[in-house]
Amino acid sequence: MSTTLRAHRRPARRRLSDPLFNAVTFAILSFAIVAVIYPLYFIAIASVSEPSRVYEGQVWLWPVGFTLDGYARLLGDPLVWRGLGNSVVYTSLATFISVALVVSAGYVLSRRDLPGRKTITFLIVLTLFFDGGIIPKFLVVRDLGLLDTVGAMVLPSALAVWNIIIARAFFETNLPDELREAAEMDGASDFRFFFRIAVPLAKPLIALMIVIHIIWNWNGFFDALIYLSTPDMYPLQLVLRNILVQSNLSGSGSLTGDLGSYEEAQRVVELVKYAAIIFASIPLLLVVPFLQRFFTQGALLGAVKN
Repeated sequence: MSTTLRAHRRPARRRLSDPLFNAVTFAILSFAIVAVIYPLYFIAIASVSEPSRVYEGQVWLWPVGFTLDGYARLLGDPLVWRGLGNSVVYTSLATFISVALVVSAGYVLSRRDLPGRKTITFLIVLTLFFDGGIIPKFLVVRDLGLLDTVGAMVLPSALAVWNIIIARAFFETNLPDELREAAEMDGASDFRFFFRIAVPLAKPLIALMIVIHIIWNWNGFFDALIYLSTPDMYPLQLVLRNILVQSNLSGSGSLTGDLGSYEEAQRVVELVKYAAIIFASIPLLLVVPFLQRFFTQGALLGAVKN
Protein backbone atom coordinates (compact mmCIF):
# COMPACT_ATOMS: atom_id res chain seq x y z
CA MET A 1 0.00 0.00 0.00
CA SER A 2 2.76 2.45 0.95
CA THR A 3 4.62 1.67 -2.27
CA THR A 4 1.48 2.39 -4.28
CA LEU A 5 0.98 5.71 -2.49
CA ARG A 6 4.59 6.76 -3.14
CA ALA A 7 4.20 5.85 -6.81
CA HIS A 8 1.12 8.07 -7.04
CA ARG A 9 2.78 10.94 -5.16
CA ARG A 10 5.85 11.21 -7.41
CA PRO A 11 3.96 12.42 -10.52
CA ALA A 12 2.16 14.99 -8.34
CA ARG A 13 5.50 16.31 -7.06
CA ARG A 14 6.79 16.51 -10.61
CA ARG A 15 3.72 18.45 -11.66
CA LEU A 16 4.26 20.91 -8.82
CA SER A 17 7.97 21.35 -9.57
CA ASP A 18 7.68 21.63 -13.35
CA PRO A 19 6.01 25.08 -13.39
CA LEU A 20 8.67 26.41 -11.01
CA PHE A 21 11.47 24.98 -13.15
CA ASN A 22 9.87 26.35 -16.31
CA ALA A 23 9.45 29.78 -14.73
CA VAL A 24 13.08 29.92 -13.59
CA THR A 25 14.31 28.70 -16.98
CA PHE A 26 12.14 31.23 -18.79
CA ALA A 27 13.40 34.04 -16.56
CA ILE A 28 17.06 33.11 -17.11
CA LEU A 29 16.66 32.78 -20.88
CA SER A 30 14.69 36.04 -21.07
CA PHE A 31 17.45 37.85 -19.20
CA ALA A 32 20.09 36.35 -21.51
CA ILE A 33 18.14 37.39 -24.61
CA VAL A 34 17.69 40.93 -23.32
CA ALA A 35 21.38 41.15 -22.37
CA VAL A 36 22.37 40.14 -25.91
CA ILE A 37 19.80 42.08 -27.94
CA TYR A 38 19.40 45.30 -25.95
CA PRO A 39 22.90 46.73 -26.59
CA LEU A 40 22.37 46.49 -30.35
CA TYR A 41 18.86 47.88 -29.98
CA PHE A 42 20.19 50.77 -27.89
CA ILE A 43 22.79 51.60 -30.54
CA ALA A 44 20.03 51.52 -33.18
CA ILE A 45 17.80 53.99 -31.34
CA ALA A 46 20.78 56.11 -30.27
CA SER A 47 21.81 56.46 -33.93
CA VAL A 48 18.55 58.32 -34.64
CA SER A 49 18.37 60.26 -31.36
CA GLU A 50 19.88 63.56 -30.31
CA PRO A 51 23.26 62.83 -28.64
CA SER A 52 22.48 65.27 -25.83
CA ARG A 53 19.40 63.22 -24.95
CA VAL A 54 21.53 60.04 -24.97
CA TYR A 55 24.06 61.63 -22.59
CA GLU A 56 21.26 62.72 -20.27
CA GLY A 57 19.95 59.14 -20.07
CA GLN A 58 16.62 59.89 -21.74
CA VAL A 59 17.05 57.24 -24.45
CA TRP A 60 16.03 53.81 -23.18
CA LEU A 61 13.27 52.19 -25.19
CA TRP A 62 12.63 54.54 -28.13
CA PRO A 63 14.38 57.40 -29.94
CA VAL A 64 14.24 60.86 -28.45
CA GLY A 65 14.76 63.83 -30.74
CA PHE A 66 14.57 61.81 -33.94
CA THR A 67 17.22 62.67 -36.56
CA LEU A 68 18.88 60.98 -39.54
CA ASP A 69 21.85 63.34 -39.79
CA GLY A 70 24.31 60.59 -38.83
CA TYR A 71 23.12 58.23 -41.57
CA ALA A 72 23.01 61.05 -44.12
CA ARG A 73 26.66 61.96 -43.52
CA LEU A 74 27.78 58.34 -43.28
CA LEU A 75 26.07 57.21 -46.50
CA GLY A 76 27.17 60.36 -48.28
CA ASP A 77 30.84 59.46 -48.00
CA PRO A 78 32.18 57.45 -50.98
CA LEU A 79 34.84 55.70 -48.89
CA VAL A 80 32.12 53.99 -46.85
CA TRP A 81 30.56 52.46 -49.96
CA ARG A 82 33.98 51.55 -51.32
CA GLY A 83 34.78 49.88 -48.01
CA LEU A 84 31.51 47.94 -48.20
CA GLY A 85 32.41 46.69 -51.68
CA ASN A 86 35.92 45.77 -50.54
CA SER A 87 34.54 43.82 -47.58
CA VAL A 88 32.21 41.87 -49.85
CA VAL A 89 35.11 40.97 -52.16
CA TYR A 90 37.53 40.09 -49.35
CA THR A 91 34.95 38.06 -47.45
CA SER A 92 33.82 36.14 -50.54
CA LEU A 93 37.34 35.26 -51.70
CA ALA A 94 38.65 34.45 -48.24
CA THR A 95 35.65 32.28 -47.42
CA PHE A 96 35.91 30.33 -50.69
CA ILE A 97 39.64 29.71 -50.32
CA SER A 98 39.44 28.89 -46.61
CA VAL A 99 36.55 26.44 -46.97
CA ALA A 100 38.27 24.69 -49.89
CA LEU A 101 41.51 24.31 -47.93
CA VAL A 102 39.83 23.24 -44.69
CA VAL A 103 37.63 20.59 -46.33
CA SER A 104 40.54 19.24 -48.38
CA ALA A 105 42.96 19.13 -45.44
CA GLY A 106 40.36 17.60 -43.13
CA TYR A 107 39.59 14.85 -45.62
CA VAL A 108 43.27 14.03 -46.22
CA LEU A 109 44.03 13.84 -42.50
CA SER A 110 41.02 11.58 -41.95
CA ARG A 111 42.50 8.96 -44.29
CA ARG A 112 44.08 6.24 -42.16
CA ASP A 113 46.25 5.16 -45.09
CA LEU A 114 47.99 8.57 -45.28
CA PRO A 115 51.77 8.10 -44.74
CA GLY A 116 52.97 10.06 -41.72
CA ARG A 117 49.41 10.96 -40.75
CA LYS A 118 50.15 11.30 -37.04
CA THR A 119 53.28 13.36 -37.61
CA ILE A 120 51.53 15.74 -40.00
CA THR A 121 48.61 16.13 -37.58
CA PHE A 122 51.02 16.82 -34.70
CA LEU A 123 52.86 19.50 -36.67
CA ILE A 124 49.59 21.17 -37.65
CA VAL A 125 48.22 21.12 -34.09
CA LEU A 126 51.56 22.44 -32.81
CA THR A 127 50.87 25.74 -34.54
CA LEU A 128 47.94 26.26 -32.15
CA PHE A 129 50.39 26.62 -29.26
CA PHE A 130 53.33 28.39 -30.96
CA ASP A 131 52.99 31.41 -33.19
CA GLY A 132 55.67 33.48 -34.87
CA GLY A 133 53.99 36.75 -33.99
CA ILE A 134 52.92 39.83 -35.90
CA ILE A 135 56.35 40.99 -37.08
CA PRO A 136 57.37 37.67 -38.75
CA LYS A 137 53.97 37.51 -40.44
CA PHE A 138 54.36 41.04 -41.74
CA LEU A 139 57.86 40.29 -43.04
CA VAL A 140 56.64 37.18 -44.87
CA VAL A 141 53.75 39.07 -46.46
CA ARG A 142 56.11 41.89 -47.46
CA ASP A 143 58.71 39.55 -48.95
CA LEU A 144 56.01 37.80 -50.96
CA GLY A 145 54.99 41.15 -52.44
CA LEU A 146 51.49 40.98 -51.02
CA LEU A 147 51.42 44.29 -49.14
CA ASP A 148 48.56 46.53 -50.21
CA THR A 149 46.99 43.79 -52.34
CA VAL A 150 43.88 41.62 -52.15
CA GLY A 151 46.13 38.63 -51.40
CA ALA A 152 47.16 40.20 -48.11
CA MET A 153 43.53 40.12 -47.00
CA VAL A 154 42.90 36.56 -48.16
CA LEU A 155 45.99 34.36 -47.82
CA PRO A 156 47.69 34.97 -44.41
CA SER A 157 44.72 33.70 -42.39
CA ALA A 158 43.23 31.35 -44.99
CA LEU A 159 43.78 28.13 -43.03
CA ALA A 160 42.51 27.78 -39.46
CA VAL A 161 43.88 24.75 -37.62
CA TRP A 162 40.87 24.35 -35.36
CA ASN A 163 38.57 24.14 -38.38
CA ILE A 164 40.80 21.44 -39.87
CA ILE A 165 40.33 19.42 -36.68
CA ILE A 166 36.55 19.80 -36.97
CA ALA A 167 36.63 18.73 -40.62
CA ARG A 168 38.82 15.73 -39.83
CA ALA A 169 36.43 14.61 -37.08
CA PHE A 170 33.50 15.00 -39.47
CA PHE A 171 35.04 12.81 -42.17
CA GLU A 172 36.21 10.19 -39.68
CA THR A 173 32.68 9.94 -38.29
CA ASN A 174 30.59 10.14 -41.45
CA LEU A 175 32.82 8.68 -44.17
CA PRO A 176 33.61 5.03 -43.38
CA ASP A 177 36.55 3.26 -45.00
CA GLU A 178 34.19 0.64 -46.44
CA LEU A 179 32.59 3.30 -48.64
CA ARG A 180 35.96 4.33 -50.07
CA GLU A 181 36.98 0.72 -50.62
CA ALA A 182 33.74 0.04 -52.48
CA ALA A 183 34.35 3.08 -54.69
CA GLU A 184 37.89 1.89 -55.42
CA MET A 185 36.54 -1.52 -56.45
CA ASP A 186 34.28 0.29 -58.92
CA GLY A 187 37.31 2.05 -60.40
CA ALA A 188 36.95 5.45 -58.74
CA SER A 189 40.19 7.36 -58.21
CA ASP A 190 40.96 9.34 -55.04
CA PHE A 191 40.05 12.64 -56.70
CA ARG A 192 36.80 11.28 -58.08
CA PHE A 193 35.85 9.81 -54.71
CA PHE A 194 36.58 13.14 -53.02
CA PHE A 195 34.59 15.32 -55.42
CA ARG A 196 31.75 12.90 -56.22
CA ILE A 197 31.19 11.28 -52.81
CA ALA A 198 33.05 13.00 -49.96
CA VAL A 199 32.16 16.60 -50.85
CA PRO A 200 28.40 15.96 -51.38
CA LEU A 201 28.25 14.12 -48.06
CA ALA A 202 30.07 17.04 -46.40
CA LYS A 203 27.40 19.67 -47.17
CA PRO A 204 26.62 20.28 -43.46
CA LEU A 205 30.33 20.68 -42.76
CA ILE A 206 30.76 23.05 -45.71
CA ALA A 207 27.80 25.13 -44.53
CA LEU A 208 29.32 25.30 -41.04
CA MET A 209 32.67 26.44 -42.42
CA ILE A 210 31.00 29.04 -44.64
CA VAL A 211 29.18 30.59 -41.68
CA ILE A 212 32.32 30.62 -39.51
CA HIS A 213 34.49 32.21 -42.19
CA ILE A 214 31.91 34.76 -43.29
CA ILE A 215 31.58 36.05 -39.74
CA TRP A 216 35.34 35.95 -39.14
CA ASN A 217 36.33 37.69 -42.37
CA TRP A 218 33.55 40.27 -42.30
CA ASN A 219 34.37 41.39 -38.76
CA GLY A 220 38.14 41.32 -39.22
CA PHE A 221 40.05 44.58 -39.54
CA PHE A 222 43.44 43.87 -37.95
CA ASP A 223 45.00 42.33 -41.08
CA ALA A 224 43.87 45.34 -43.10
CA LEU A 225 45.34 47.67 -40.49
CA ILE A 226 48.73 45.96 -40.84
CA TYR A 227 48.92 45.08 -44.52
CA LEU A 228 46.99 47.87 -46.27
CA SER A 229 48.06 51.49 -46.64
CA THR A 230 45.79 52.69 -49.47
CA PRO A 231 42.45 54.06 -48.17
CA ASP A 232 40.66 52.92 -51.32
CA MET A 233 41.44 49.30 -50.38
CA TYR A 234 40.23 49.51 -46.79
CA PRO A 235 37.42 47.10 -45.83
CA LEU A 236 34.33 48.46 -44.18
CA GLN A 237 35.44 47.46 -40.68
CA LEU A 238 38.66 49.46 -41.00
CA VAL A 239 36.68 52.44 -42.27
CA LEU A 240 34.45 52.03 -39.23
CA ARG A 241 37.49 51.83 -36.98
CA ASN A 242 38.84 55.07 -38.42
CA ILE A 243 35.49 56.74 -37.85
CA LEU A 244 35.34 55.60 -34.23
CA VAL A 245 38.98 56.38 -33.43
CA GLN A 246 39.80 59.32 -35.66
CA SER A 247 36.31 60.75 -36.28
CA ASN A 248 37.12 60.92 -39.97
CA LEU A 249 34.75 59.87 -42.75
CA SER A 250 37.25 59.88 -45.59
CA GLY A 251 40.82 60.62 -46.41
CA SER A 252 39.82 63.76 -48.30
CA GLY A 253 38.07 65.68 -45.57
CA SER A 254 37.24 65.77 -41.90
CA LEU A 255 33.93 64.64 -40.49
CA THR A 256 33.25 68.08 -39.06
CA GLY A 257 35.10 70.26 -41.55
CA ASP A 258 31.98 72.01 -42.84
CA LEU A 259 30.46 72.70 -39.42
CA GLY A 260 30.69 76.07 -37.76
CA SER A 261 30.65 75.21 -34.04
CA TYR A 262 32.34 72.71 -31.77
CA GLU A 263 29.04 71.59 -30.27
CA GLU A 264 27.55 70.78 -33.66
CA ALA A 265 30.72 68.93 -34.64
CA GLN A 266 30.56 66.72 -31.55
CA ARG A 267 26.89 66.06 -32.18
CA VAL A 268 27.60 64.82 -35.70
CA VAL A 269 30.55 62.71 -34.55
CA GLU A 270 28.39 60.82 -32.06
CA LEU A 271 25.58 60.28 -34.55
CA VAL A 272 27.96 58.92 -37.18
CA LYS A 273 29.61 56.55 -34.70
CA TYR A 274 26.29 54.91 -33.85
CA ALA A 275 25.17 54.87 -37.49
CA ALA A 276 28.46 53.26 -38.60
CA ILE A 277 28.03 50.39 -36.13
CA ILE A 278 24.52 49.67 -37.39
CA PHE A 279 25.58 49.97 -41.04
CA ALA A 280 28.39 47.45 -40.56
CA SER A 281 26.15 44.99 -38.70
CA ILE A 282 23.26 44.90 -41.16
CA PRO A 283 24.83 42.50 -43.74
CA LEU A 284 25.53 39.83 -41.10
CA LEU A 285 22.10 40.28 -39.55
CA LEU A 286 20.56 39.64 -42.96
CA VAL A 287 22.69 36.61 -43.90
CA VAL A 288 23.59 34.65 -40.76
CA PRO A 289 20.05 33.87 -39.46
CA PHE A 290 19.27 31.97 -42.68
CA LEU A 291 22.40 29.83 -42.20
CA GLN A 292 21.89 29.17 -38.49
CA ARG A 293 20.33 25.73 -38.95
CA PHE A 294 23.26 24.63 -41.11
CA PHE A 295 25.64 25.92 -38.45
CA THR A 296 24.00 23.83 -35.72
CA GLN A 297 23.70 20.72 -37.87
CA GLY A 298 27.30 20.90 -39.06
CA ALA A 299 28.66 21.47 -35.57
CA LEU A 300 26.81 18.44 -34.20
CA LEU A 301 27.78 16.15 -37.07
CA GLY A 302 31.43 17.08 -36.71
CA ALA A 303 31.54 16.63 -32.96
CA VAL A 304 29.40 13.55 -32.16
CA LYS A 305 30.50 10.01 -32.97
CA ASN A 306 27.95 7.36 -33.85
